[in-house]
Amino acid sequence: MKSLFDALNQQKILLEGMILKPNMVMPGLQCTQQATVDEVADATIKCLLQSVPAAVGGVAFLSGGQSGEMASAHLNAMHVRHEAALPWPLTFSFARAIQQPAMNIWHGNEENKLEAQKALYHRAECDAAARRGEYKLAMEDVSQPK
Repeated sequence: MKSLFDALNQQKILLEGMILKPNMVMPGLQCTQQATVDEVADATIKCLLQSVPAAVGGVAFLSGGQSGEMASAHLNAMHVRHEAALPWPLTFSFARAIQQPAMNIWHGNEENKLEAQKALYHRAECDAAARRGEYKLAMEDVSQPK
């Protein structure tokens, strides 16, 4: 990433006006030893702190193939474990992880529209909570009050 920010500096890009859109640091899906939520959060924050200038306006993570639930858990852990060290806001920039549950319900059928909208709203609520460091896995059980 050093070369990226060197190039941005050469082009006189105002870092405060940019949003970096990286993936989180995590093992590939075929890796036999998957990282814990805290390990992903710690590795991602360590990488960002070592390579992203504090002047950057924000970091908006791509899903990198994660489910919505895992993406929320990872972002939440970053806020819970590292909030005081973060020089930039962290959030999401993904379509698949937030939209896929709703798309799986909808399938283009008008009769599924309301349930699909509920699924999209639910995922957005979970992601907003993760952005604040308030996400809990129990939020995924939509039959339980939040």
